Amino acid sequence: MLKNKNLQNTKKCKDIKLVISDVDGVLTDGGMYYSTKGEIMKKFNAKDGMGVELLRKNNIKTILMTKENSSIVIKRGKKIKADKIFIDMDNKEMKLDQICNSLSLTPSNIAYIGDDVNDLNIMKLVGFSACPADAEQEILDISNYICKKEGGKGVFREVTNLILKNCEKI
Repeated sequence: MLKNKNLQNTKKCKDIKLVISDVDGVLTDGGMYYSTKGEIMKKFNAKDGMGVELLRKNNIKTILMTKENSSIVIKRGKKIKADKIFIDMDNKEMKLDQICNSLSLTPSNIAYIGDDVNDLNIMKLVGFSACPADAEQEILDISNYICKKEGGKGVFREVTNLILKNCEKI
């Protein structure tokens, strides 16, 4: 059965033109560091930033999408040159039609990486879904691909490598 799922993933990855990633729990370990002045730090993995660059070199766009209203996410997204950054997104799936229309894509052209229940609905709508090894059970149950890595430890890069390998573009 695992061999069949891997074959299905290969076919799905060939159609990917956009990767959307949640932030906390995917690009970070989910930890949030607060001081008396509010949120001040998040830890990101440099390998994920290189993943964005590799996708860009292969004409695959990247969007960061988070429920949090975080200037840190905006700064990180700009640094790694994500194509778009959406913050304060309570219903991520509501943005999918707009994204598809603006980029002339269909949901089957989109990969989504998420880790928690607020990612569930959009993950069911896209062509390929992936999650960190430490994602919530509901997400593990519906994901096309479960990463070997945990959130914040290179999940985005792992998915990038999978997509590019199966697109034969790496």
